[in-house]
Amino acid sequence: MEHPATLAGPPVDWAALRRILVVRPDNLGDVVMAGPAVRALHRAAPDARLDLLAAPAGAAVAPLLPHLGAVLTAAVSWQQLDPDEVAPDADRGLIRRIAGARYDAAVVLTSFSQSPWPAAYLCRLAGVPVRVGESKEFGGAGLTHWVPAPPDETHQVDRMLRVLERVGVPPDGARLRLELPAGALEDAREVLARHGIAPGEPYALLLPGASCSSRRYPPERYARVARLLSSAGLRVVVAGSAREAELVERAGGGETGLDAPGLAALVAGAAVVVCNNSGGAHLASAFRRPVVLLFAGTEQLSQYAPRFTPAAVLSIPTACAPCRQLRCPYALECLDIPPEQVAKEALRLAD
Repeated sequence: MEHPATLAGPPVDWAALRRILVVRPDNLGDVVMAGPAVRALHRAAPDARLDLLAAPAGAAVAPLLPHLGAVLTAAVSWQQLDPDEVAPDADRGLIRRIAGARYDAAVVLTSFSQSPWPAAYLCRLAGVPVRVGESKEFGGAGLTHWVPAPPDETHQVDRMLRVLERVGVPPDGARLRLELPAGALEDAREVLARHGIAPGEPYALLLPGASCSSRRYPPERYARVARLLSSAGLRVVVAGSAREAELVERAGGGETGLDAPGLAALVAGAAVVVCNNSGGAHLASAFRRPVVLLFAGTEQLSQYAPRFTPAAVLSIPTACAPCRQLRCPYALECLDIPPEQVAKEALRLAD
């Protein structure tokens, strides 16, 4: 028996809507995983403009997602660790931006540990008449269409598709899909040329970054992996964002000036990607590139596991997992994986 407030709003005529706001103010990988939900919405509401409310990190990859219109970039208050990080005026400003766009509906997409209610209430104050979201807890009038949450272990992609299916939007497949602009391909070619890699020559792409230190395989071990792969005859590129320059340098040096589309183009051309539980793994899934995933014990693997692409997931079981910590209070035992094992898996997948 579900709560009596479940899906209390009337059925939504999606085909009649003209402007829909998709809310996913998270990291790059979370926005990539929202792609199947955006695709399903486009199929159900083919004449609607689909805009995205995203955090700066997630907004960077939005240009690669088909069917998206405008992107509202905001470091929203309900995603900040420091209560004083965002001034109340920022929330009021976001309400004005949403109200000004005159959306017919807002779809709030969340992970198992996030609440849709703050975003829903902002959208309510902004005058958005249809507000869809998924939550373990009932939160009153914030959502017009409240969907009770599935089990915590549900994959992120399936979670987002499920909330839409409950409000009459059937899925259009769960595969991740991205489209590369021509400029991104040119950026990737220039990077490869700087590393002496000829067009069509196989290479391994190593991505030592992640959103927090508890998810990062030690960069010195990445450097060892790079040397082992090079010794085996596979060319190597180490890359990251501008703010990951120190990590990339400690991992052997490489590229840090690329934007998200340029990085995605490097992923799309790689023979194998080696990365942490980060956006790189989901980019690899989107472009069907083999991936060695160094998965820390911060999360449940079932929520983020690469699907539809060859993958080797390396992790050490620990009693503290899943911890969901930003910094490991111990010695990162969950990622105590020998570089030789990482390199072996990468070479196997690259064949």
